[in-house]
Amino acid sequence: MKILLFLVTLSWSLLASELIIKESSCSVDETVLNIQNIVKKKGLSVFATIDHGANAKAVGMELAESKVVIFGNPKLGTALMQQDIRSGLDLPLRILVYKNNDGKVNMAYRDGTWLAEHHLLNAPEKIAKVNNAMDKITTRAGQCKKD
Repeated sequence: MKILLFLVTLSWSLLASELIIKESSCSVDETVLNIQNIVKKKGLSVFATIDHGANAKAVGMELAESKVVIFGNPKLGTALMQQDIRSGLDLPLRILVYKNNDGKVNMAYRDGTWLAEHHLLNAPEKIAKVNNAMDKITTRAGQCKKD
């Protein structure tokens, strides 16, 4: 009975995850470049790319390869911030690309419902649009041909 309860609790916590993590078949740099190109082709703005690994190295520390691409649609972001200016703490959107402990490259981002649940937003269509875009961007960005 304890095992069954544990499995039910575990499955519920996995379903309630605020982070979506996908594996990429590309390197960290290739994945980041793919994200940037896809975002630009969609007419969105790439605001910054932060290289956490390089920043760690600059202070004499080690960190697995990891970069964050920060991007968005100012029109959509502004509409959300007009409802709750504090949503600006979580906008623009971002995708973390990193090499995990197994040496595989992953992409991680927050589910858009997290944004709606943590701010006073009533914008289900806009949140669905964010989720759809993030899914498509990461799916395409993680596809690389291997020899």
